[in-house]
Amino acid sequence: MYADIEAYDMSTLLERITINPKQCGGRPCIRGMRIRVSDVLDLLAAGLSTTEILEEMPDLEAKDIQASLLYAARKLNHPVLVS
Repeated sequence: MYADIEAYDMSTLLERITINPKQCGGRPCIRGMRIRVSDVLDLLAAGLSTTEILEEMPDLEAKDIQASLLYAARKLNHPVLVS
């Protein structure tokens, strides 16, 4: 049952990530805004806390930051086929 709830929450989080070919060069954005997932990840990598990011970008919500991390994790988790 926990796995079902977790899968639902992750799916809901990923709905916050939008991709529009006419916006930000088709890069993944947060909820249709012009805030790219990569912008959020860059701020985290630079050492900003979630609180600091939310203060810098008041249109963001904490779930948007979680969604960005989940999106990046899913994109990086791909199999490598060896011949």
